[in-house]
Amino acid sequence: MNRTRALLGIVLIVALNVLPWIAASAQNQPAPATPPAATTTAPAAAAPAAPTGTWVAAPAWLNPGNNAWQLAAATFVALQSIPGLMILYAGLVKKKWAINSAFMVMYAFASVLVVWVLWAYNMSFGPKWFPFLGQPGPAMGSGFELSQATIPEAASGMPDLTFPMATLTYFQFVFAAITVIILGGSVLGRMSFKAWVIFVPLWMTFIYTIGAFSLWGGGWLAAAGAVDFSGGYVIHLAAGVSGFVAAAVVGPRLQQDREHFPPNNLLVALAGAGILWLGWNGFNGGDPYFANANAGAAVLNTNLCTAVALMTWTAMDSMAYGRPSIVGAINGMIAGLVGITPAAGYVSGWGAIIIGLCAGIIPWFSMNKLAKTALMSKVDDTLGVLSTHGVAGLMGGLLTGLLADPSMLVYLGTGSNAPGASTTGWFFGNFKQFLLQAEAAGFIIVLNAIGTFVILKVMSFFVSLRMVEGTLQAGDNAVHGEEAYSPV
Repeated sequence: MNRTRALLGIVLIVALNVLPWIAASAQNQPAPATPPAATTTAPAAAAPAAPTGTWVAAPAWLNPGNNAWQLAAATFVALQSIPGLMILYAGLVKKKWAINSAFMVMYAFASVLVVWVLWAYNMSFGPKWFPFLGQPGPAMGSGFELSQATIPEAASGMPDLTFPMATLTYFQFVFAAITVIILGGSVLGRMSFKAWVIFVPLWMTFIYTIGAFSLWGGGWLAAAGAVDFSGGYVIHLAAGVSGFVAAAVVGPRLQQDREHFPPNNLLVALAGAGILWLGWNGFNGGDPYFANANAGAAVLNTNLCTAVALMTWTAMDSMAYGRPSIVGAINGMIAGLVGITPAAGYVSGWGAIIIGLCAGIIPWFSMNKLAKTALMSKVDDTLGVLSTHGVAGLMGGLLTGLLADPSMLVYLGTGSNAPGASTTGWFFGNFKQFLLQAEAAGFIIVLNAIGTFVILKVMSFFVSLRMVEGTLQAGDNAVHGEEAYSPV
């Protein structure tokens, strides 16, 4: 009897949900054609009757190819976080922190999306509120999501976008999410999960939005002429500086963890690194906002720079330590990806090679020499985010001011309405661009250093930023009641 009642209940629930859908679908179907009356002679061919119903043609501004590429590129970037950085972090940390590190990534991805659509998107890309910030407001509703994409304060300097606001909102979300996830790499192994839950939306609201609007949303740095193709400053320099400050405020890992912190699974880490590398094609290839020639150039430059940086870092490891390091190769790969990010569509292949060489040398010295000095070693930056993201992002942004080739057109077109846009660096005669890049870098550094410090200090009055000693000793099992690898 109980099974019968349960079955009837399921049938009723399904019926209540399906019948309205069937009715609505029926209303949206074209009316069936009336069969012609029987005749003795064949009638002359008639034009087919126009369909009736509620079908609506695609708007004239929508380009399916561009829309498809933006959605695909956004998905590639999302894969960089989930599962890319999720399993990269889980593989690089000590065994007892694998679950906690991976879940910090997953939580941040979810949390940022909610904050993004409720208010942070418009603070980053909406109408101007202040010279460095847009007006907060929701990015939802059918009228908003289905309308033609535009960045109000930057629209005069770019052609009309040919995809909907929903696509633009999601595309920019995955960039925002990966920024705070990268930042989290600095505090793995000791920041309390409760503090992380609170910190992520606060940092996204008060720090990320300012940098994004200033450089990408048509804010004061963009108006001055500073450029950041895909996030060398907005994402990587910001994450590196904020992560370093967060590591200093939260405090170091246990001393035994700092001294002995072997990766628990390098094969998993390599899989995450591979996803990160290929996902970067969406990172830099999607930022022209069109499936055009510059998108292809940005993808090629990204991979070329990364290959050179990885090889250079491996050579540096071999010369310094007598053998190549897998973890070192991953760091070189990341430094190359980050270094080309602010420049990908502005430089030629020769510029990409130069940036790759620099990315394999300068961040290497930062991580292997500078970070080990008495002063810098006081701050426990778990995965070296300052070097691989902060230093590499700063380097790439400054090299953009040096190497940007005016022949590399970001927006390609014909006629006076779409002549193309480019950036000219110091090497090609425009010293001012280098100065603008330096000014933008200084702003991002100061904003993130002071803002992150203030947020964490205020939080510390209400919640403990650091796990207690017993939890630090036990790791995942104490935090989540779960472990990455079953003991059985």
